[in-house]
Amino acid sequence: MNQNPSRRRRLGLVLVLFLSFAVWSAPIQHFAAFPDKVRMFQGQPVSLHYAMPVHAQGSLNPRVAVINGSNKSRVRVDLREPLSIQPRHSGVTDLKLRLFGKIPFKTVRLQVIPDLRVIPGGQTIGVKVKSAGIMVVGHHLVQNRSSKISPGEDAKLKLGDLIVEINGEICSDIGKIAEYAEKSGRTGQPLQLLVQRGKERFRTKLTPVFDEQAKAWRLGLYIRDSAAGVGTLTFYAPDQGVYGALGHVITDMDTQTPIVVGSGEILQSNVTSISKSQNGEPGEKRAQFIREGKTLGSVERNTPFGIFGQMKQMPDHSYHRSAIPIAFAEEVKEGPAQILTVVNGQKVERFNIDIVHVSKQAAPATKGMVIRITDPKLLQKTGGIVQGMSGSPIIQKGKLVGAVTHVFVNDPTSGYGCFIEWMLQDAGIMLDPEQTTSKAV
Repeated sequence: MNQNPSRRRRLGLVLVLFLSFAVWSAPIQHFAAFPDKVRMFQGQPVSLHYAMPVHAQGSLNPRVAVINGSNKSRVRVDLREPLSIQPRHSGVTDLKLRLFGKIPFKTVRLQVIPDLRVIPGGQTIGVKVKSAGIMVVGHHLVQNRSSKISPGEDAKLKLGDLIVEINGEICSDIGKIAEYAEKSGRTGQPLQLLVQRGKERFRTKLTPVFDEQAKAWRLGLYIRDSAAGVGTLTFYAPDQGVYGALGHVITDMDTQTPIVVGSGEILQSNVTSISKSQNGEPGEKRAQFIREGKTLGSVERNTPFGIFGQMKQMPDHSYHRSAIPIAFAEEVKEGPAQILTVVNGQKVERFNIDIVHVSKQAAPATKGMVIRITDPKLLQKTGGIVQGMSGSPIIQKGKLVGAVTHVFVNDPTSGYGCFIEWMLQDAGIMLDPEQTTSKAV
C-alpha cells in the first residue's frame, strides 16, 4: 500500500530532473534564445547557430537570401553547425526549418535592406540655430501708471511657447517685436498671435502695456529667437549628403523645451581647453568657432536623437576617410568598443570604452546603452565624459553602433549612448525594412 506513493514520488522526482535538464541544456537554451526575426544588410552575411544535434530542411526565397551558398530554395542543413545566410536583394522572406523535411521546427523572418555605410565623425562642431518663431522663455511685470502687470501672462502664454505669427505675418526675428508692440500700443489694437505649444497651435490676443520707466510699449515677456553651442559630429552619409550630430535634442537653456528649428548651420570649431569632470560636477569642452572656418552644413531637424541636415563633404581632420558599416540595435553587445572625439584643437582621436549594458529596443528610444570610459589617456585629460562630447561616435567590431549622449553626474566616467539606427532614421536615410520592402514570394 505504501510502495505506490513512494514509487510515484520517485517517478515525479525523475521527471522533474529530466525537465530541468532539458530546460537548462545548451540546445534548448539556444533554441529558446533564438530570434523570430533577423535583419540583414545586403552583402553582409549572417551566421545563425542552433547547436542542436539534428538535421533539418531549410527553405526560403533564394532571390532574397541563400543558405550556405546554395542557390536552391530548399537545402538540407546540419543544425549542429552554424547556418550561413547570404543576403542578396532587399526584401522579406521566411526561413522555414523542418525536421525530417516534414515536422515544422522554426520559422525565422529575414529582412534584407540595401547596404548602408557612413563615415564616422568625432569632430567638434559649432552649432547655430534660429527657431521657427519667437520663443517665450519667461514673464516680467511692466509698470504702467497704476500697477505692474504682464500682458504676456494675461494672454495665457507659457514658458516654452513659440510665437509663429503676429497679425497674420510669419515672425522669427526678435528685432521686429518692438515695432509690433509700438504700433499695437499707439493704435490700441491688440496683437493677434498664432502660438505653437508642443504639437498644438492656438490663437490668442496680446495687448501691450506702456512701460512708464522705459517709456516704451512692452509685452511682459522674455523672448529668444536663437541658440548656439558646441557638440560633436556623429556621422556623414556621402551618398545622401546628410549628417547627424549630438545624439540628443537641443533645448532652450531656460525653459528646457526642445527648440523648433527654422534654420541653422554647423561650423568648424576648435577645442581650446577642457574642464575636467568630477563626481557631482560634469566638465565641459571649451571651444570657439573658427572665424575663417567655412560653414559645414545646414541644420534642418532637431529631434530626440540629435540635429540633422545637409552637408556637402566631410570636414577636415577626419579619423576615418572612408565609410564603414553600421549596426542594427540588436547587433550591439556588451564589451569593448571605441569612441572618436576631440580633446585638443581639431584632432580626432580614438579612445577605448566598455559598453556595460545594452537595452533591448524594438522602437526608437533614448538611453540605448550604458558606456564607461576605460582609456587612461582620456580619463586623465577629461575625467570621463564632458559636455560637448555628446555625439561622439561609438564603434564596435568595425561597425558604427551609436553615439555618446549623456554623462552620469555622480560618475562622470560613465554615461548613456543611443543606437545609431535611430539617428539614421531621423536623418531620413534608413527606414524599417517592413516600410521599404515588400515580401518576396
